[in-house]
Amino acid sequence: MVFGIMVSVFIVEDDLSLQRLYEMMLTTFGFKVVDKASNGKEAIEKFKSLSPKPDVILMDHRMPVKNGIDATIELMKFNNHTKVIFTSADNSIKGRALEIGAISFIEKPFSVIQLHAEINRVVNLV
Repeated sequence: MVFGIMVSVFIVEDDLSLQRLYEMMLTTFGFKVVDKASNGKEAIEKFKSLSPKPDVILMDHRMPVKNGIDATIELMKFNNHTKVIFTSADNSIKGRALEIGAISFIEKPFSVIQLHAEINRVVNLV
C-alpha cells in the first residue's frame, strides 16, 4: 500500500498460467489486479479504457501480435507517467526496455519476493 491506497497492477503476459500465478501472488500481497492482457495490442486497447490508470504494468516481452517493447513505446506515448516493470527471460533487451521508458526490468524466472519488492520499490519512487 502506498499512503493507505491499494496499488493497482495491470498484467500483460501471453502465458495464461503465468498470468494466473502473477494474479494470485499479487492479490496475496494486497495488490489489486485491475486487468490482464495476453498480447501488446490487447494491452493497449485495455489500458486506454482503464480508469483510473493502473499504478504499475507488468509487461512481458515475447508475445504474439505485438511484443512488449512495441506495446511499451505506444503506452508511453499515451501516458508517460505509467510505471512499466518489464519481465523477460531475454536479458539482452533490458537496455532497450529501460531506454523506452520502462522503470524496471526483472529477468525471468523471478521469485515472489523479487516481484513484491520491485513493485513496492517502483511505486514508492517519486
